[in-house]
Amino acid sequence: MARTGQQFLDRLRLNPPNLYIDGQRVEDATTHPATRNIAHSLAGLYDLQHDPRYRDVLTFEENGERHATAFMVPRSKDDLRRIGEAHRLRANYSLGTLGRAPDYMNTNVMAAGMASAYFDQCESSGEPGSGRNFSENMRRYFEYVRDHDLCLTHALTNPQVNRSKQASELPDPYIAMGIVEETEAGVIVRGARMLATLPIADEILIFPSTVIKENGDRSRYAIGFGLPTNTPGLYFQCREPFDLGRDVEDHPLSSRFDEQDAFVIFDDVLVPWERVFLMYDMTLANQAYAKTDAVLHMAYKVVNQKVSKTEAFLGLAQSIVDTVGSGGFQHVQSKVSEIIVTLEIMKALQVAAVEGAQLNAYGVMTPARGPLDAARNYYPAIYPRLNEIIQLLGASGIIMMPGKADREGPLGAFIEKHLQATNASAEERLKLFRLAWDLTLSSFGARQNLYEKHFFGDPIRMHSALYEVYDKKPYVQRIREFIDQPQPNQPKTVAAD
Repeated sequence: MARTGQQFLDRLRLNPPNLYIDGQRVEDATTHPATRNIAHSLAGLYDLQHDPRYRDVLTFEENGERHATAFMVPRSKDDLRRIGEAHRLRANYSLGTLGRAPDYMNTNVMAAGMASAYFDQCESSGEPGSGRNFSENMRRYFEYVRDHDLCLTHALTNPQVNRSKQASELPDPYIAMGIVEETEAGVIVRGARMLATLPIADEILIFPSTVIKENGDRSRYAIGFGLPTNTPGLYFQCREPFDLGRDVEDHPLSSRFDEQDAFVIFDDVLVPWERVFLMYDMTLANQAYAKTDAVLHMAYKVVNQKVSKTEAFLGLAQSIVDTVGSGGFQHVQSKVSEIIVTLEIMKALQVAAVEGAQLNAYGVMTPARGPLDAARNYYPAIYPRLNEIIQLLGASGIIMMPGKADREGPLGAFIEKHLQATNASAEERLKLFRLAWDLTLSSFGARQNLYEKHFFGDPIRMHSALYEVYDKKPYVQRIREFIDQPQPNQPKTVAAD
């Protein structure tokens, strides 16, 4: 059932992921300096499910039990609207900065679980009831994750060793994670995958990638499975933390929401047969996200999150303007209006995705692809401009920001006098500008900027994919019909005398 924050922390403590930070293993992610704050922030997110104000939005009842709304199977447009409201409410908790909050992967396993028959097309799938039937495995995995309200991370791509080579052509064919052998107990995998965000999760989902490029139709790199993050031989090497242990007033985002990123090492890891969803088939692997519609439900979650994040940018921008009294300048109004336009575009695309939704082949109400693809291509391009607007509005104020210890130190009176604002005390102004800095200029903010640019992959490849899937024929036909239509008789021109 829907977990509490304490239940999340207890499971994390009892089943610690194999995390490595700064050359050492993280023995307890709930107390380690680099992970304890994000762990407790996630716990707070789980606790929202039990807050009487949000319970009916963030959870739903089925068979007498309550589950997180992200696991809901939408059967109608109203269901999609309810799921979208839950996505936005969860995103508001972090001002939209938790890109891989649990509801992101929850929507993935929901869509894949409902489309489990897709995985039974794999020739490696066993007979129903054998424990090796991939359709049964996928459906049961969805139910398991839902019933335990688990938090998942995932990793899609191969290490950046040589992009001009196929994985099998690298010096070691197991630089990229691949199948080593099959055993009676399961499949042995070896190699690495990038990039697991939120590695303090309960499980990692290795869903079939969309970019396997090997010769032939069969590849050791085509595989899908789910495993606990404390599985023997499975390691997460984390990047340098952004949470530096500073006061939350000084680092309001990075001190609470550094979800961490890691590359995942598989050192001859055993994947039990009941945890395998797909093997060897490159076509099935490359089409899994699209054919199960998981990509659309995940994109719908992301669009709702970006609406929340853009609302935060608008609120922050106007708060800066109000604080320093710059709202009367037209160039300032123009910059804030850019954010308003972005927000309304994202809201419109979210509404259009719901209004154009249809039941898919598996009976799941699925948001329309066109608006979601537009949002997935538009937001990464516009996000750097949102960052820039905050920086331009705050100007040097985002640089000159004494911290909490300085305000309480021997020069505190001078800080209060010289760094006050038209409509705020120095303390109020500095808290606001600290937030602007942490969102756009700190290490945390810089990572957010890069992350948004590549949220769904390389922007050029995203544009190419959109070009390939978008139906342009009706518009081409309209042009042809216009060109080929009979011309009406034109009145003859009478020469003047």
